[in-house]
Amino acid sequence: MSTDPHANQFGELAWFKSSYSGTSGGDCVEVAATPAAVHVRDSKRPQAASLTISAEQWSAFAAYARQA
Repeated sequence: MSTDPHANQFGELAWFKSSYSGTSGGDCVEVAATPAAVHVRDSKRPQAASLTISAEQWSAFAAYARQA
């Protein structure tokens, strides 16, 4: 059993951030996807709580963001 607060039934989450984020350490979020949900966290505070939303909600958000 993992002590990582972001671990799930699939094991450790594979976090990534956009290639547009750069390396300057600005305001970035990281995302980890599982079959049922997408997890989002602050890249500067990885041990803090993360936001978990359903895959369907993430798809709707991403579609909306592409339109903007």
